[in-house]
Amino acid sequence: MNARHVDTPAESVPAQPTPSASTPTAFAIADSATTEVAPAVADANGERASARVATLPPLPTWNPFSLWYSDGWTVTKRNMIKIKRSPDMLVFAVIQPIMFVLLFSQVYGGAIAVAGSDYTQFLMAGIFAQTVVFGATFSGAAMALDLKEGIIDRFRSLPMNASAVLIGRTNGDLVLNTISMVIMMATGLAVGWRVNTSPPEFLAGVGLLLLFGYAFSWVMALLGMSVKSPEVINNASFLILFPLTFVSNAFVPSETLPTALRVFAEWNPVSSLVQAVRQLFGNLGTAPVPDIWTMQNPVLTVLIGITVMLLVFVPLCIRKFASISSR
Repeated sequence: MNARHVDTPAESVPAQPTPSASTPTAFAIADSATTEVAPAVADANGERASARVATLPPLPTWNPFSLWYSDGWTVTKRNMIKIKRSPDMLVFAVIQPIMFVLLFSQVYGGAIAVAGSDYTQFLMAGIFAQTVVFGATFSGAAMALDLKEGIIDRFRSLPMNASAVLIGRTNGDLVLNTISMVIMMATGLAVGWRVNTSPPEFLAGVGLLLLFGYAFSWVMALLGMSVKSPEVINNASFLILFPLTFVSNAFVPSETLPTALRVFAEWNPVSSLVQAVRQLFGNLGTAPVPDIWTMQNPVLTVLIGITVMLLVFVPLCIRKFASISSR
């Protein structure tokens, strides 16, 4: 006999229980679980499987607008986190307008005379307009920096809408401008500025400022994607911002400017924004309004300008971003 082979007596092997109707097995349990999902239609044609599939819950459907909104909101949150982790960005964005308020109201205010109005009341609308216009430069600088650091290449590898990056970037500027506006108004109240209209008109003025800044962010985003490096964006943006803000009625009445500059200032969109904000905040004073359509209808002029900027520069930015991403 082979030592490795030992016959085991039949009586020592435990008898396996035979399944019965009263003894559930794994197959019986699984089958009973499936029958809870769909009724058992035992059939050779596979009706049981089709019944199970028919009772499964439908997958969630995402329409293009939902996907676009979700992608844009995700990138917006990313930019908000950057602001939270880099508070110096917010500090310097706010310090500059505060310096302008104190400089013009306390240093130059006594030397600049405005007919029919106190200079502080005249000044603050111009400071608000300058703040939202200068705040739009963050979109251009951020887009140029993202291109240099390769963040855009990472976004390109993700299944996301091409416009989400731009929407998130311009939304970030909107948040920054909102925070800056609150601080600017607190500073204005401290130096004697007051609102002399109703709360709805005041809110309309704030909304007009923020909407203009948002539309202008798309202009600066296109500029940021067009320059070769982030270092160029500051010099390039100042070539646009300084004529718009300083050759306007933001700091001095346009009637005091030479003829060529006066005509430019009266048709300058920033002048229309300043005039609209003065009207909505009740800071026009008693001086006569220039007999120019843009100055006589400043709110409508600003709304037209905002619409034109969005209709022109949003498609241009998306096309430029798609061209950069395809390289």
